[in-house]
Amino acid sequence: MRFLSFAASVVALFICSIARNAISAVEPAGEKPPLTFDEFFDSVSFDGVSISPDGNSVVLVTDRPDWDANRFRTDLWLYRAGGQQGTLAPLTQSGHDHSPQWSPDGKWIAFLSDRVAASGEKSAEEVDKAEACKSEDPDQVYVISAAGGEAFPVTQGEDSVHAFAWSGDSRAIYFAARIELSDEEKEARKKEWRDVWRFRESERSDALWRVNVAEVLSERVAGKVVSDLKAQTAEAGRISERAMALATSPNGKRLALFTEPRSERDESLDEYAIYVIEFAASGTPSAPRAVSRAQAVYESMRWAQDSRHIFFGFYSGAIDGRYQDTQPRVYWEDAGAPSENGTNAAAPITSRWAAKFEGAVNGYTVLSDGGLFVAGRIGTEVQPYTQNSPDGEFAKHSAWPGTYEQLSAATNSPRVAFVYSSLAKPSEVYIADSVAGIAAARAITSFNRVFTERALPQGKPYRWTADDGTTVEGMLIYPPGKMGEKNLKLFTLIHGGPEDADGDFFEADWYQWASLAATNGWLVFEPNYRGSTGYGDAFALGIIPHIVSRPGKDILEGIDSLVKDGIADPNHLTVGGYSYGGYMTNWLITQTTRFKAAVTGAGAVEHVANWGNDDTTMDDAYFLGGLPWEAEANYNAEAAIWQFGKVTTPTHVVGGADDIRVYVGEDYLLERALHTRGIPSSLLIFPGECHSLEKNPWDGKIKVREELKWLDKYGTQ
Repeated sequence: MRFLSFAASVVALFICSIARNAISAVEPAGEKPPLTFDEFFDSVSFDGVSISPDGNSVVLVTDRPDWDANRFRTDLWLYRAGGQQGTLAPLTQSGHDHSPQWSPDGKWIAFLSDRVAASGEKSAEEVDKAEACKSEDPDQVYVISAAGGEAFPVTQGEDSVHAFAWSGDSRAIYFAARIELSDEEKEARKKEWRDVWRFRESERSDALWRVNVAEVLSERVAGKVVSDLKAQTAEAGRISERAMALATSPNGKRLALFTEPRSERDESLDEYAIYVIEFAASGTPSAPRAVSRAQAVYESMRWAQDSRHIFFGFYSGAIDGRYQDTQPRVYWEDAGAPSENGTNAAAPITSRWAAKFEGAVNGYTVLSDGGLFVAGRIGTEVQPYTQNSPDGEFAKHSAWPGTYEQLSAATNSPRVAFVYSSLAKPSEVYIADSVAGIAAARAITSFNRVFTERALPQGKPYRWTADDGTTVEGMLIYPPGKMGEKNLKLFTLIHGGPEDADGDFFEADWYQWASLAATNGWLVFEPNYRGSTGYGDAFALGIIPHIVSRPGKDILEGIDSLVKDGIADPNHLTVGGYSYGGYMTNWLITQTTRFKAAVTGAGAVEHVANWGNDDTTMDDAYFLGGLPWEAEANYNAEAAIWQFGKVTTPTHVVGGADDIRVYVGEDYLLERALHTRGIPSSLLIFPGECHSLEKNPWDGKIKVREELKWLDKYGTQ
C-alpha cells in the first residue's frame, strides 16, 4: 500500500557561490512574479548526499528531467570546501549515475550506473515483474577519483549489482548480484521454454563477490585495456535470498548485509534478515551468519564505530514483537565480538534507540563520536536530534523550522551534510561544521534558486477534533498573497503511505504538487489522517482494520471544520490523491456528494484482486486484519466499489500501465464503474510506468496538467 518518495545535460563546469546566511527573509508575495507551470516541473531533487571521511567534500546526486530524452537524469556533483564558499562542480555527466560511496581513505568514489547497456536482450524467463519496473539496463559499479577524471567500471555482467560496499582498506569492493547462468544453462532454458516466463521457478538467489579495485586501477594506469573484469573478481559467498544492502565494518573485518525475497515481492517475512560475514586473518570469508530475523523489512544499515553493533531501521513491521506497522524507528544489533577463527555464535542482542521519542525516525546517520544524528518527525516538522547511547538523552537541536533529510556525517570530522527545505525555502544541500552548529549551516547548492525569486505559497498547521475526541492535524497551503483569507475554494490533497505525513517542506513534483495548486488559486488542505506518522504509534496504528473508513472520517471532519471556521467555501470543495491518497479519494467520493471534482491515481476500489496482484500482499493483509478468506467482512466493508451507486463526483483517474504496487486493474475498474454510472470521468494510462512514474518526466507533467484542468472545469462551477 505504500507509496513511495531537468533541463538539458550539464556539460560546463558549474561553480556556485552561496551566501553564508542560508535563510533569508521571505519577500512579500506582491514583489515577486508567480511560479510558472514549467518552472515547477524543472525543479531539482536530491537522491543522495554523502560527506567525505574528512568532512571537506560532499558528493551529491541530482535528479532532474531531461525533456528531450524523455527520461530523468541522475548525475553526481562534488563540493569541495575551501575559501569563503567552496566550489561545486559536476563529477559525472552520463545522466545515469547514483548511489555514491566514499572509499574509507577518501580518495575514491564508487557509484552505480546503467550507462552501458547489457549485451543482448533478456528473455521473459530472465526478467521478473519487479525488475520490469526498474531500469532496463543493468546497474554496474563504477569508480572515479575524488580529484576528478574519468570513471571506470569495476564490475560487469548481464544482471544488475544489487548492493556494494568498499573494503576497509579501500583496495576492493564487495558486491551482490544474481547468480549468473552458464552459457549451457541459458541454451538449455531457451530450448525447453522459449520465451515462456515461469513466475516463481525462474527466480535466482544472489552471490557475493569481491573485486580487486586496486589491481584494476593498476592495469589501467599501465595502459592495459581491461576487457574482462572477472579476472579480478572472486566469489565471497552465496545466500539463498537477495542482498539489498552491504556494509563493511570500520575495522574491515566484517561484512553485514540485509536480505529480501529473491522476487522482491513482500509475500512473507521469512527472507528478511541481517547477516554478518567474518573475515579471518587470511582474508577468507566465513559463511553468512544470521544475526537478526525479526517481523520486519530492514533498511538503512550502518555499522557502529565499535565494529560490533549494526544500526538499522525498518520499512514496515516490528523488531521487538509481532508484525505491526508502527512509526519508523532505529535499532542496533549486537553482532558479538569475532573469535580467533573469525566466527561467533553468541546470541545477538537488539536495542532500540530514541525509545522515548513519540514521533517518527525519518532518517539517521552515525556521527564521528559514535552517536546518532537523527531526522525526527513530530507533527508537521522534521527536526535534527542526537543521541549518544541507547539509554541516553534524545536531544533536539536548535534549527530552522522545516524539514531536514538525507543526513550524512563524516567519519573523521564532526561535520555533517543534509538536505533542508520548508514551504518558503526550496530544497538545497547544506553543510555544517557540527550538529551543534546546524543553525549556522551554509548552502552548498543553488539548483532551485528560481523558486526563491517567485511568489511561493505560505502555509500553516491546522488542527481539528475527530468524532472520538482525537486531535488531528494537517497543513493549509494558501495561494500566494492570500495567507489567512477566508471562504477560499478548497482542494484536499491526500498523502500516500499511509505511514507518511505532510508538513513544512518544499513540494515540487507530480506527486507533491500542493504549491502548484495553491499558485493556481486553490487553498490546499493536506490532512495527516489516522495512520500518519509523527503523532505517536497509537495514531499510526489507529486505522487497522478500518483502512479507509477511519481516516475517511478524519478527513471529512477536517473539511467540516474548515467550512465551519469560514476558511473553506462549501460550494467549491474538491479532493485528490495518489497511491494511498488514491484509495482515500476513491472512498470519499462514495461517502459524500459535496465534492465538485476528484482527481485520483493508483488507488484501489476493492482489496481482493489488489491483494492478489500487487507486490505487498503481506502488508495488505495486515492492514485488513487477515487474508481475504480470513477477513472477508473487512475486505468488503472497506471496498469503495460496493458503494459506487452513491457517487456523483466527476472523477479524473491516472495509473501506470505496469504498476504492481497498486494493481493497475483497479484504475480500470474505477473508470468502468464511473462510466457505467454516467459520471463524467477520464482515465490516463502511462505506458511503461510503474507506481512511481519515474520513467518519463512528461508523464508526471501531463498528469498534473490534466488534473489542474479537471479541478478548474468541475470544481469551480
